[in-house]
Amino acid sequence: MNGRRAQQKELYQSFYSYAMNICVLYAESREDAVEIMNDGFMKIFKYIGKFDLSRPFVPWLRRIMINAAIDRTRKDLRFNEMKDLEEAESAESADTVISGISHEEILGILKNLSPAYRTVFNLYAIEGYKHEEIARQLGISVGTSKSNYAKARKRLQEQLKNFFESENV
Repeated sequence: MNGRRAQQKELYQSFYSYAMNICVLYAESREDAVEIMNDGFMKIFKYIGKFDLSRPFVPWLRRIMINAAIDRTRKDLRFNEMKDLEEAESAESADTVISGISHEEILGILKNLSPAYRTVFNLYAIEGYKHEEIARQLGISVGTSKSNYAKARKRLQEQLKNFFESENV
């Protein structure tokens, strides 16, 4: 058992930064990100025996961390109470790339979104999920996914506008 613990520790330390960078996108705080990441590593340790060695490890780890974040969001949020709005068709246009703003500043702006909006935004805009996949993963309707994405995008645009206006003052 000691050898196994040492291997788990080595795996954890080797991929800590990578996993944390994924989890911080979905968490409200660093502490929440650590909890999500630890849940993900627990799943990795549990299912490592089922990992197909002919496949790359990093995408598997990424998928587990994202799923851990989704599981956490499902537990924490009551998506069923959110209204099913079908107003977001226009939100699927391409987002513009922002330069002149640091990674930390972007994360800070993302943290201002509600967990529901942040999760849908990350899954759609960053991870490349389709709204149908997001809806299925989170147990919400496609319309709610589109609505949450549209609202997240609008709030991010407002916050970025305010950020750049305050930088130019």
